[in-house]
Amino acid sequence: MISELLTWAVQRRLAKIDFIRQHPHEAQRAVLQSLLTTARSTEWGQRFGFSDNPGGAEFARRVPVSTYEQLYPHLERVLQGEADVLWPGRVTWFAKSSGTTNARSKYIPVTRESLEDGHYRAGRDMTALATLFYPEAELLGGKTLSLGGTHGPNPFRPDDTSSRAGDVSAVLMQNLPTWAEYLRTPPLELALLDEWEEKIERIARHVLHAHVTTLAGVPTWMIVLLRRVTELAGATNITEVWPDLRLFLHGAVAFGPYRDLFRQLIPDARMHYLEVYNASEGYLALQDQPDSEDLLLLLDHGIYYEFIPAEAFDDEHPRTLRLDEVELGKNYALVISTNAGLWRYKIGDTVRFTSLGPYRIRITGRTKHFLNAFGEEVVIENADAAIAAACQATGTTVLDFTAAPIYFNAADTSRGGHEWVIEFTRPPQDASHFGAVLDQTLRQLNSDYDAKRHRDLALAPPVVTVAPPGTFERWLARRGKLGGQHKVPRLSNSREVLEEVLREINPRGGGNAEE
Repeated sequence: MISELLTWAVQRRLAKIDFIRQHPHEAQRAVLQSLLTTARSTEWGQRFGFSDNPGGAEFARRVPVSTYEQLYPHLERVLQGEADVLWPGRVTWFAKSSGTTNARSKYIPVTRESLEDGHYRAGRDMTALATLFYPEAELLGGKTLSLGGTHGPNPFRPDDTSSRAGDVSAVLMQNLPTWAEYLRTPPLELALLDEWEEKIERIARHVLHAHVTTLAGVPTWMIVLLRRVTELAGATNITEVWPDLRLFLHGAVAFGPYRDLFRQLIPDARMHYLEVYNASEGYLALQDQPDSEDLLLLLDHGIYYEFIPAEAFDDEHPRTLRLDEVELGKNYALVISTNAGLWRYKIGDTVRFTSLGPYRIRITGRTKHFLNAFGEEVVIENADAAIAAACQATGTTVLDFTAAPIYFNAADTSRGGHEWVIEFTRPPQDASHFGAVLDQTLRQLNSDYDAKRHRDLALAPPVVTVAPPGTFERWLARRGKLGGQHKVPRLSNSREVLEEVLREINPRGGGNAEE
C-alpha cells in the first residue's frame, strides 16, 4: 500500500515536468519574480532594488556577476549567523565543497526553500520519470542504496549546535522527508559515518541482505561498495546479491568512462542508468529521456539561469544571455540566482545546449578545468569521449584519470604535449595503442587540438602513464577527501595535481616534464 501511495504521489510531478518543457520562459520569469519578491527586504535586495520587480534585463544590469571569492564577504557573514543578508532569515545548513580548482573549502548556503523547492522537488521528478520509464522494475517496492558524505559543526560557529556544514549529500540525507527516508538504505547512522573505510565496510555488511532496486551516487565510490558487497556475498557479480536491482541514478562525474565497468559489475540487460545534475548549489537538470543522455534543464525549481558565452568566460564584467538568447552547440558558463541567496553566481560549470524546445543540455566541463596551454581548448566532454573510445578499442575500463600539459622546455626546442595519468581496472596490453586511440579521437572531436597536432608541429602525441591500483584513492585519502562527492580534477593547465598523483606512484621520482 505504501509503495502504491508513493507511486501515485511522485507521478503527479509528470504534469509539472511537461509544463517546463512547454512553457520554459514563463517558468523562468515566475522563478525570477518569486526570488526577488522573497528577498526584497534582505540587505542584498534593498541594495539592488528587488522591490521594483526588475525584469531579466534590468536585473542583469543592476546586480553584478559574482564568483565565490567575490561573494565571500557576504557569505562569511551568513556563516557567522547574520540574518537577512542574502536571503531572509538565518541560514543554519551549509554544503561544504573543496571545489575542483583549489584546496580551500567553499561553504554554500542551503535554505529550507532550496531543499524543498529544489533538491527534493527534483528528486520527486526523477523518481516519477524512472517509474514511468521502467514500470516493470517496481522501483518503489524496494530500497534505494545511496552513498553520501558526512556533516559536522559549522566551523564559523562551532558552539552553535543548530548550524551544520558538510557534503551536500549528507545535508540532503539528514533533512530528508519521512517518505523519502522510508525508501532508502542504509540508515543515517551508517550513511553519515565520517571514516570512509569503516563506512564502506559497515554499509556493505548492512545492505548485504537488503532488497535493493536502485542505486544513487557518484560512480567512483559506488564501484568500491559494489565490489565489497559482492566479495562479502561470495558472489560473481552484484545481480546474485540483488536480483531486483534495475536502476542507477548517477551524477557528479561523466558516466561514459565507467559504463563498461558497471556492465561488468551488473551484467543484467534489465539494468538501467539515468543521469542527474545535482550540485551543492542546487538540482539543475535531469535525464528525461531514457534513450538520450541529454539533460532537461529544471526551470521551476528555485533557480534562475543566465549564460556567459565562451569568449567572455574570463571578462571582469561578462555579458550574459537569458534562456531565450542561447544557441545550439555553443559552450556557455552557467550563472545562477537561487532560493539559497546566491545572486548571479558563477557556479563554475560549462554546458552546451542540445535542444531549445525543450531546453536540454550536456555538461561540457568547468570554466577552469580544461587543457588550453597551447590553444587546443580540450574540455572534459572531449576527454571523456576520447577515454571511452580508447577503452572500447583496447578492451579495458578506466577507474580514474587526470591530465595536464607537458610544457615547452626552455633549455631546448622540444614541443609541448599532454600527459595523462590513468588508473585502469586492468591495464591495456598496449598502453601506446590506448594513447593513439585517445589522440585520434581528440583530433576527430576537437579541431583546435587537431590543428596543434598536425604533423606533430605544436603538440607531441600524448604521454600515457599507467597508475597502479589505488593510486587515486591514496591521493584523495591524503587530502581527507575520500567518499561523498569528492572527485579527482580531470583536466588542468597546471601540473600541480598531476605531479602529486605521480608522487603517489613514485615517491622519489617526478613527472615526465617540468612546468
